[in-house]
Amino acid sequence: MIIDLRSDTVTKPTKPMLEAMMSAEVGDDVFSEDPTVNLLQERLANMFGKPKALFFPSGSMANQTAIKLHTQPGEQVICDKYAHIYNYEAGGASFNSGVSCKLIDGQRGMFKAEQVLEAINPSDFYYSKSRLVEIENTTNKGGGACWDFDEIKKIRNICDEHELGFHLDGARLWNALVAKNESTEQYSIFDTISVCLSKGLGCPVGSVLIGDEEIMKNAVRYRKVFGGNMRQVGYLAAAGLYALDNNILRLKQDHQKAKEIGEVLEKQSFIKKVEPIETNIIIFELNKDVDEKVFLTSLNEKHIHIISMGGGKLRMVTHLDYSDAMHEFLLKELKKRTF
Repeated sequence: MIIDLRSDTVTKPTKPMLEAMMSAEVGDDVFSEDPTVNLLQERLANMFGKPKALFFPSGSMANQTAIKLHTQPGEQVICDKYAHIYNYEAGGASFNSGVSCKLIDGQRGMFKAEQVLEAINPSDFYYSKSRLVEIENTTNKGGGACWDFDEIKKIRNICDEHELGFHLDGARLWNALVAKNESTEQYSIFDTISVCLSKGLGCPVGSVLIGDEEIMKNAVRYRKVFGGNMRQVGYLAAAGLYALDNNILRLKQDHQKAKEIGEVLEKQSFIKKVEPIETNIIIFELNKDVDEKVFLTSLNEKHIHIISMGGGKLRMVTHLDYSDAMHEFLLKELKKRTF
């Protein structure tokens, strides 16, 4: 038995999902003739109360397209210092769009509306022009933390007052919706929204960028520039449709298992700290006298794989392929550890 908790991206399609994929009706999506991807795009657009949606092979490409849609070279994106677009998209904001990032020192990847206001550059010509505010929900480096929607509404008001775009990196938005009992319609407050299908929802590939009519006009053009236009993509879109029907509510199971892992870790003498757990991500730190490599090796020997995030932090992520049997085994092994 191999227990892989490095990420929720390691999931593989279930048999019913594969059957849905193999029975999909497909066409050439470059000609907008793939009925299954068209159906997925229409469904997600309607779910979020937006007129347009576009399928992408990755969340990074969807986010990078959003930045390109909102900005011009030399302008600036306001985001948290933990933001995925800044830390984990290979400098794409500067490479693809020629923009810089004004980093906010938030709390677990989240910040306050007042901090956005302070981050907006003056209008003098020698400043980079603030153009876009970006948030991530849930926050990856923040340990799966969920934003307070009231704070999001306050930030929206500031964006309106200062003519700033507002983008949501919703790579794990489904987890936030389930944990906070929120609706997709609420999130129409954003100009653009990227949602991932290949994490908690268990699809093999795919993210979708959703947005308002005007801002999305050039989305397919930029997707082409980034090399993301595909042909019979309906086979992948079918997985997304299946996931929307079957894999959202079950995220509660992932959240519960993550909290149970956190409870066990907190009781172990070799653990310095466990970050608060709201969804499916567990981030924790070992005591300074515990060798991280030794700890990871001890787990690997039991075929348990987790990931180091650097800075002394370790991460586990629960997901669709993490079974009850695996969960019981992991908890027992964690309780056995002594350092």
